[in-house]
Amino acid sequence: MYKGLAIIFGFLFIGEELTAIFHLSIPGNVLGMILLTTALLLGAVKLEDVEKEAEFLVRNMSVMFIPPGVGVVLYLNLIKSQAVPIFTALLISFIITIITTAKLVEVLRR
Repeated sequence: MYKGLAIIFGFLFIGEELTAIFHLSIPGNVLGMILLTTALLLGAVKLEDVEKEAEFLVRNMSVMFIPPGVGVVLYLNLIKSQAVPIFTALLISFIITIITTAKLVEVLRR
């Protein structure tokens, strides 16, 4: 178990450090996931080494949403004052996502 967690958190750390060192606009955790995926595809890391730990983290992912939920409650007044721009952006991005997904499915089905 420790080996898998060390690999996962090691790639997270590498991603965070690369983002900080090179001032990248991509979040460190995303870069770490990309690096881990690349290592898995290239065979540098075996799937068996991280599979159980990754499944555990995914099963318990809901716990990770507690801090952002508390943050929403803390800034509720700010969110209320900016409700129209927030919901407008959400609606527009939702529509763009639906249209883009539909067009992509059409292209892939041909």
